[in-house]
Amino acid sequence: MKKIAITMCALLIVLSGCKGKETTPSAGSPAKQTLVIGLIPEQNIFKQIEKYTPLADYLSEKLGLKIQLKILARYGNIINNFQSERMDGAFLGSFTGALAHSKLGLEFIARPENLNGISTYRGLIFVRKDSGINKAGDMKGKIFAFVDKATTAGYLLPLAYFKMNGIRDYKKYLKETYFSGTHEDVIRDVLNRKADIGAAKDTVYYRIAQSDRGILDELSLLEKSPEVPENALVLRKDMDNKIKKRLKELLLNMHNDPEGEKILKTFGARKFIETTINDYEPVFKYAREIGLDLATYDYLND
Repeated sequence: MKKIAITMCALLIVLSGCKGKETTPSAGSPAKQTLVIGLIPEQNIFKQIEKYTPLADYLSEKLGLKIQLKILARYGNIINNFQSERMDGAFLGSFTGALAHSKLGLEFIARPENLNGISTYRGLIFVRKDSGINKAGDMKGKIFAFVDKATTAGYLLPLAYFKMNGIRDYKKYLKETYFSGTHEDVIRDVLNRKADIGAAKDTVYYRIAQSDRGILDELSLLEKSPEVPENALVLRKDMDNKIKKRLKELLLNMHNDPEGEKILKTFGARKFIETTINDYEPVFKYAREIGLDLATYDYLND
């Protein structure tokens, strides 16, 4: 009976905390708060995880909160996933960032400046040099590979290009169109002759070219978009302001911390810079020019 009484007492202390000493979860405790941060499928998912994991680990340690990375299956999934997966933020491209701000009110925090001091990118339209395609008029009856309807480089740029060249219905003008899902896949598809024409962001294009000389030797550029912001971190508007402020401070000051500087180098960045809605004006302007209302835009691929 004595043992039973002792056991019941201990159980009551654990369950209610009454008359028991309160304990703080250890740093490695699964009970600590977790921030779920989404990643768009810009390239191979394993490469994405490999790139962002050191950054997430660094921020987790400094914040005292676990940061969980979640790869999105599609660019457009970000809108649904923020609600269904209870995500707290995401690193988004220029169009998905503008879209998420317009539909969900997400706030822009910071974006990386690469090792050359550049924090923007351009969209590219490209073909094989031996394709015989040199202008929009040569695209009739050809196959065009897009990335996703929620990308600037992989969809908005081609739409603007078609409009500028008098192509009213590109689906009828072209033999076939499809969405590859990633910038890297579009580039590979054109290089390997699966598609005649492709559109993707220049940062991915030139990064692949560093290890695959065929990109520069065999592909030719037809069009470039205006500069738009590189992938930026956006956060829920209703996130705890202390956490939001601390996260922003950590990112903007990483380059002043020896440990942070090492992580940045691995990430391929010199530093993070402050990012605001004003930086996205080129994207909003692009959308207006082609008659696209971001607040009501159907971003799901056909």
